[in-house]
Amino acid sequence: MFTLKVNDEIYLRQIALQDAEAVFQLTDQSREYLREWLPWLDQTTRLEDTKNYIEFSIEGFDNHKSMNNVIVYKDNIVGIAGFNELDWTNKIAYVGYWMGEGYQGHGIMTKVVEVLTDYAFSQLKFNRVEIRAAVENKKSRAIPERLGYKLEGCVRQVEWLYDHYVDHAIYGVLANEWKKDKNKI
Repeated sequence: MFTLKVNDEIYLRQIALQDAEAVFQLTDQSREYLREWLPWLDQTTRLEDTKNYIEFSIEGFDNHKSMNNVIVYKDNIVGIAGFNELDWTNKIAYVGYWMGEGYQGHGIMTKVVEVLTDYAFSQLKFNRVEIRAAVENKKSRAIPERLGYKLEGCVRQVEWLYDHYVDHAIYGVLANEWKKDKNKI
């Protein structure tokens, strides 16, 4: 099973069916907090919904199309992070992440995304890593900004969030930029 060490307290592990209860509980406990920026909360109301997501994630991993992982912090599952899509033709990894409300503000996700970015370049040999976040989602946008990703633009009304559209800011970093900027992070 895929694992990726972040530091002595944090690691990523490929999501598995035995994680369903913990992931569903984390989702349920942070439902209102997460709902502000994530469009799937109303479709994740039962443990079975989380199991379906995990099965979809395992299939994506097995087919080399995605790589969704649980974030384990001090032996607790605190969120999900990985590559929502792996574009092997164009060598682009699309990072996605979310974390339970109670674990925010400790720098966990910044460290996780840094390690994922390293992995995309060093192990997958990709050329580009991209992160998209709602323009108004300042916490999510702060992560690529801290890591030296470049703001490349904005796509308008690209995501439907329950009763309105939101614009997305698009951040990207290239392999040759990451190597140069690595010592500055």
